[in-house]
Amino acid sequence: MKVSEELYPFLPHWQTLPNGHRMHYVDEGDRDAPAVLMLHGNPTWSFYWRRLIKALRPTHRVIAPDHIGCGKSDKPDDDTYSYRLGQRIDDIEYLVECLGLRDVTLALHDWGGMIGMGWAHRHPDLVARLVILNTAAFPMPATKRLPASLRMARDTKAGAVLVRGFNAFARGATRLAVTRTKLSKEIRDGLCAPYDSWDHRRAVLRFVQDIPLTESDPSFSSVREVGEHLSQFADRPSLICWGERDFVFDDHFLRVWESTLPEAQVHRFPDCGHYVLEDAPEEIEHLVRAFLGVAA
Repeated sequence: MKVSEELYPFLPHWQTLPNGHRMHYVDEGDRDAPAVLMLHGNPTWSFYWRRLIKALRPTHRVIAPDHIGCGKSDKPDDDTYSYRLGQRIDDIEYLVECLGLRDVTLALHDWGGMIGMGWAHRHPDLVARLVILNTAAFPMPATKRLPASLRMARDTKAGAVLVRGFNAFARGATRLAVTRTKLSKEIRDGLCAPYDSWDHRRAVLRFVQDIPLTESDPSFSSVREVGEHLSQFADRPSLICWGERDFVFDDHFLRVWESTLPEAQVHRFPDCGHYVLEDAPEEIEHLVRAFLGVAA
C-alpha cells in the first residue's frame, strides 16, 4: 500500500501476537517519556492519528497500533482470527504488556473506545488519563437507533457486498464523516489505502457485524460489563472532543460520557463530524497539548 511519507512519515514497528499474526504500530518519541496510546476505529487506521502523533512526540512516547485486519497489520482470514471485540482487547493487552507501558493516556476514537476501555477495565491501575473523540464504551443508549445504513451493512448480504466489493464504507466515510472541511484526495487515499481489495476489507465488515445491539450478539456482554464499570475512571483527568454532526456517535452517546465522567473537560464542535480530528485538527491538538500540560 502506498501512503504519502509527508503525511505519514513514521517508521514501522511490529509485534507478533500469541496467535501468530503481526500487529503494526507507530512508536514515536522518547521511550522514557509519558505514554499516549492512540486506538483507532473503523474504517480508519493509525493514519487517522498522524497529526496528533507529530504534535505529541516531542514530549511524549506515542504508540498508535493498527488493529489486526487494518492498516499495515496482518489481514488474516476468519479461520485464524475471530474479529470479535474480546480478541481485539486481548491484542492490545498483549501489546501493552510487551511494551511495558505504565501511566497510560488513552486516546480513543470510534471502535477504539470500546477496545481501549475494555483493556482499561482489565487494567485500571495502568490508566492515567483519557482523551475521548466520538466513541462509546457502553451499549447503545436506549434513546438511540442504529442508522439504517449501518444496519444494512451489519445484517444484509447486499450491505456486505457494498462494504467489501465496492469499499463503500471506507470511501463513503472520507466524505460523510467530515462536515467542516473537504478532505484532499491525498488524505482520502491515505485513509483508504489499506482497504484495497475484497480480502483486505474483511475487518471493515467484521467491525460493523460485531456492533452489539442485543444480548444475543456475541460482544454484547463485554460491552455491558465495561459500561457498568465505566464510572471507576471518573477520578481520572478526561478530555472529550466531540463532533456534533456525527450521525452515529451523537449527543445520545455524549450524554452518557458526561454523566459517567462528570469532571471531564468537554469541548463540542458544532460543525464537525465523526472524523472530528480531520475536521478540527489544530483546535484538538491545542486542547490535547494543554490537557497533557505541554507548554504552547
